[in-house]
Amino acid sequence: MSSHDKYMKEALQEAKEALLTGEFPVGCVMVYKDEIVSRGRRINSRPPHENELDHAEIMALRQLLVRHPEINRSGIVVYSTMEPCLMCYVTLLLNGIRRIVYGYEDIMGGGTNLALKQLSPLYSDMSVAITSDILRQESLELFRDFFADKENTYWRDSPLARNTLSQLAAGSEK
Repeated sequence: MSSHDKYMKEALQEAKEALLTGEFPVGCVMVYKDEIVSRGRRINSRPPHENELDHAEIMALRQLLVRHPEINRSGIVVYSTMEPCLMCYVTLLLNGIRRIVYGYEDIMGGGTNLALKQLSPLYSDMSVAITSDILRQESLELFRDFFADKENTYWRDSPLARNTLSQLAAGSEK
């Protein structure tokens, strides 16, 4: 098993725990020197406390900053079951993280295709390593389970939901 698979399985576990509570199944772990130093999952994406701030990556970053402020964040690898949104992506970058691994692409709000070179010097000088499609099918299945549940209304009729459900209906991998 590759180290990417090993750590993505940990992120998937966070996502599964979120899904068990009816939450959007994004899970994240942060790895430093082959050790998980932080974990996070989505919180309150559903009404009545709908919240677009407490994403898995943000929760893991907050935990990291409290528990391990001494860690050189340029040595951290972030593993997330879904491609980080623009907010999470930029927040990770501003906090010194430059390596991101994800499972399932966010066709609706993914931020990793942001053209950093076209932005101001704060971003244009950054070099970021992105690895996608790690345990993609496993992540896709969690999102399918979420969107197939009639109790969940979060992003129900979105392009992401339609794309996710159609892929599995068609049996395609990508």
